[in-house]
Amino acid sequence: MMTRASSLFRRLAAMVALATSFMAMPAYADTGSGDTSTDPQGGHPGPGSATCFGEFANPITDICWSCIFPVSVGAIEIFTDGQDDIENPASPICVCPGDPIRIGVEVGYWEPARQIEVTRTPGCFPSLGGLYIDMGSAPPGDQHGRGQLDNRTVDSFYQVHYYVNPILYWLEVLADDVCVEGGSFDLAYTTELDPSWVNDKLSMILNPEVVLFANPIAIGACAADCVAATVNFGIKEMFWCSGCNGFVYPFDGHVQAHVGGIQASSLLVHRMLAKMHREFIAESYHGEEAVCGPIVEPLMDKTAYKSQMLYPIPETGSSDGNGHCCQPLGRTTVDWGTGREYPIKGEDFSYMIFRKRNCCAY
Repeated sequence: MMTRASSLFRRLAAMVALATSFMAMPAYADTGSGDTSTDPQGGHPGPGSATCFGEFANPITDICWSCIFPVSVGAIEIFTDGQDDIENPASPICVCPGDPIRIGVEVGYWEPARQIEVTRTPGCFPSLGGLYIDMGSAPPGDQHGRGQLDNRTVDSFYQVHYYVNPILYWLEVLADDVCVEGGSFDLAYTTELDPSWVNDKLSMILNPEVVLFANPIAIGACAADCVAATVNFGIKEMFWCSGCNGFVYPFDGHVQAHVGGIQASSLLVHRMLAKMHREFIAESYHGEEAVCGPIVEPLMDKTAYKSQMLYPIPETGSSDGNGHCCQPLGRTTVDWGTGREYPIKGEDFSYMIFRKRNCCAY
């Protein structure tokens, strides 16, 4: 037990040292790249007048490594760096069933393991350097990518792609640790192939409870969630709200109240995560019941995720005045999103997703 505990703390020390060294590096963002082989402006031609731009994220300079903090042992935070956190299991000792039974130390941190991109152009993959894949015929949802005036409101529609990106593993950081997801970078879900992504009624197959919240009282209550998400995390029980960014339902690409690309893409990141949980593609890794392994959670706990923009301008430094470079779901985009969207090459978005992980390390 002592040998395993000392090994654990060496790994924790390595994690802290790695993150601290990355935080000390200067941030770099090149917003002008793009494949110019088929378009003089630097992007691939997509359906209609839109083009496809993007960049591969540099794992050293484009990821905010301080987002893995706080690191905790039981309920005790051993390194915070001023980052937001949720409640951890109280006991530092954990026991997992099996043959043999595992006895270890409960460790909590925020694991960068997923990546989500939001694009105006079907077949455009900004996270893959602006790669455009011709879908053959117009996929579902190819109506418009930018906001369109609809009476007094502006609505919009985007496609979303969900990646598995266990970056701590493929960078060989804590690669031998049971508390790090293994695997490689992989495209796991594309909404172009999902007919429910364009149809509100069809999406109700996944979220029939939407009828309970389609009323002014439920929608107005999201104002409280907006305040909570801006201060810390949103209100877990208000799962139909995405804080200041809008309504989580329905699970499709229509943004009924489009304020800007940052707000709309942040809302769709929340929707995609909720959709992946409902389809049993994503699981929960936090809390007392998940220390021995992930659990199924069809109704997602939105407080278990933080996001960090990778493209068009990586959010690698404090951008909200509070020392944060990653944001809980639903946090207002007014403070951290200003100036991160710009015409043509800066209207598609990519985010690194940090999920809360509590694990029994041994």
